[in-house]
Amino acid sequence: MSNAGLEDGPPSTEIVTLTSHVLSQQQRHPIATGDLTLLLTAIQTTCKFISTNVRRAGLLNLMGAAGSSNVQGEDQKKLDILSNDIMINSLRASGKCAVLVSEENDDPIIIDAGHRGRYCVVFDPLDGSSNIDAGVNIGTIFGVYKCAEGSEGTLEDVLRPGSEMQVAGYCMYGSSANLVISTGQGVDGYTLDNGIGEFILTHPNIRIPNRGKIYSFNEGNSLFFHEPVQKYLESIKYPANGKPYSARYIGSMVADVHRTLLYGGIFGYPSDKKSKDGKLRLLYEGFPMAYLVEQAGGLATTGYERILDIKPTAPHQRVPVFLGSKDDVEDVLKFHKESAAPK
Repeated sequence: MSNAGLEDGPPSTEIVTLTSHVLSQQQRHPIATGDLTLLLTAIQTTCKFISTNVRRAGLLNLMGAAGSSNVQGEDQKKLDILSNDIMINSLRASGKCAVLVSEENDDPIIIDAGHRGRYCVVFDPLDGSSNIDAGVNIGTIFGVYKCAEGSEGTLEDVLRPGSEMQVAGYCMYGSSANLVISTGQGVDGYTLDNGIGEFILTHPNIRIPNRGKIYSFNEGNSLFFHEPVQKYLESIKYPANGKPYSARYIGSMVADVHRTLLYGGIFGYPSDKKSKDGKLRLLYEGFPMAYLVEQAGGLATTGYERILDIKPTAPHQRVPVFLGSKDDVEDVLKFHKESAAPK
C-alpha cells in the first residue's frame, strides 16, 4: 500500500459548511445584522429540496410538460412549476424578502407586510429545464438586492444595475449538487453532502484562468450571427497557431458557465438577426452570472458594454452575453470594436 502523502500528516478533518462560512465572513463586518445569512439559509434549503426532486423526477412523475407556458412563451415543465413554488414559499417564509422576481411569473411578487424584509431576490428556479427529460445538468440561478433606503419594496428596487447586487449565485443539479455563491468577496463553491444534508465548502476562492481552450456557443444559430461573432468564432476554430479551441455546448446556462468558471474559456449567447436583444434574461440570468465571473477575475460584456452597468427597464428584459476568461472576452471585444452595434 502506498504511503504517498503521509509525510504531510493526516488529511484535514475540518468541515466548513455554507452557513458557518457565511457567518465567519459576516463577523468581518460589524454592521452586518445576520439577515443576509438567514436569507442564504432559505436559499440553500430551497436548493436541497429542488435537488431531491430533480433526482427523483422520474419516480415522482415530474418529468414532461405541464401543459402551460411562462411569460417568455416557453413550455413549462412540471419541475419548473414545483421548483418555482418551492422557492417562492421558502423566500416568503424567511421573513427577509420584500420583492421576488421569477422567470416563471409575469409580474413581481410583493411580499405582504407581515412577512416583509429588506431584500429583493430575482431568480430562475430551474434553468435548462428543457433538458430535464434527457438527464442533463440543470440549475437554479439567483441574485439578491437590498431595498433602497426608505423603500418598503417595489419593482424599482430590482430595476437597478447588476453591480448593485449584494449576492449572486447558482446551484447546479447533476451527479452532485453544486452551489456557487459570491457576496462580493470572491467566489466560493459548495457541494451538497447528502449524508449530513449540508453544503460543504469544496471550491474556495474560485479564480477563472486568464485564458481557456473551450468555447460554448449555440452554433445552430450561426447562420444568423452578426459579423463580429462570426469572425471571432472563425479565429478560434482556425487559429494561426494551429491550436483550435474545443467546442463544449450543453444548452444549460448553469452547466456551461460552471465549466467556464472552473476551467476558463468563453460562454456566449449573442444577439443575432433573429433575436436582436439576445435570448438570456438580464435580471436573473445575465446579472448573476456576470457578477460571479467578474468576482472570479473574468469579464462579462454584451460585446459593446459591461453587463453589470446596464440599468434594466423591465423585469424580463433580454441581453446578449459573452462571459469568461479575461483574455478570451477581450478578444471578442476587439472584433466588436471594429463594428458598429447592430440596429
